[in-house]
Amino acid sequence: MNAAARLPSLYISHGSPMTALDPKLVGVRLGELARTLPRPRAVVIASAHWLARSPLVGGSARPETIHDFGGFPQALFDIQYPAPGAPEVAGRVAQLLDQAGLAPHIDPNRGLDHGMWVPLRLLYPDADVPVVPLSIQPLAGPAHQLAVGRALAPLRDEGVLVIGSGSLTHNLHDWRGADHTRQAPYVQPYIDWVEATLRQGDVQALLDYRRRAPNAAQAHPTDEHWQPIYVALGAAGEHFRATRIDAGIDMGFLAMDIYRFDDAAPAQAAA
Repeated sequence: MNAAARLPSLYISHGSPMTALDPKLVGVRLGELARTLPRPRAVVIASAHWLARSPLVGGSARPETIHDFGGFPQALFDIQYPAPGAPEVAGRVAQLLDQAGLAPHIDPNRGLDHGMWVPLRLLYPDADVPVVPLSIQPLAGPAHQLAVGRALAPLRDEGVLVIGSGSLTHNLHDWRGADHTRQAPYVQPYIDWVEATLRQGDVQALLDYRRRAPNAAQAHPTDEHWQPIYVALGAAGEHFRATRIDAGIDMGFLAMDIYRFDDAAPAQAAA
């Protein structure tokens, strides 16, 4: 693929599993986004719901739909997303991660958790784009996830869409006890900080978000839903342009932002 056909990378807030039944604004936004993207030959998606100590790559030719949640309506458990796998692409992912010294392993049986199939159903409802799942390593920290993404950057020229799937804000204490009709006070300041910091291209500030972002500990008491953004950011390369796609705030505390990362314009990259 030439530079004009180079795919972006994406960070998607997948929200609650109920997004699959009630997509709200994120469903509209992902449908719009899908219509603007070249059709990928495969998707590599790093999910907040597949955690491991080292990178694991799903190599199944027919990944199952994993319903990794409880207490939801039966209709949610009835959903299947029968996208094929892409063992050849999984091998390429493992090769790139190995060349970067990241010690990957291929899991031949891993399926698609809801952090994968919920947003993918909204992007590609026909389940006809092959999918390769990828774990994150939250204990290794943001810089590690950024290195994973940078190792995968060549895939963008190979027709592969790299996605990090999490949630821009994710505080389950608010899920259990807060008034879901009111917006939590920490959400908008965090949204604004992320947008401004990405617009400035300040990767170091993003890596140090725990100290620099407003209300970081409230936005992410644990950061497994935040860290996939670094995979998408890393895959965009050192000179990137970040576009925020506002998909609303679900239940008052889940910021559903989507970020699209493209190459920076030459003048912007030079700056």
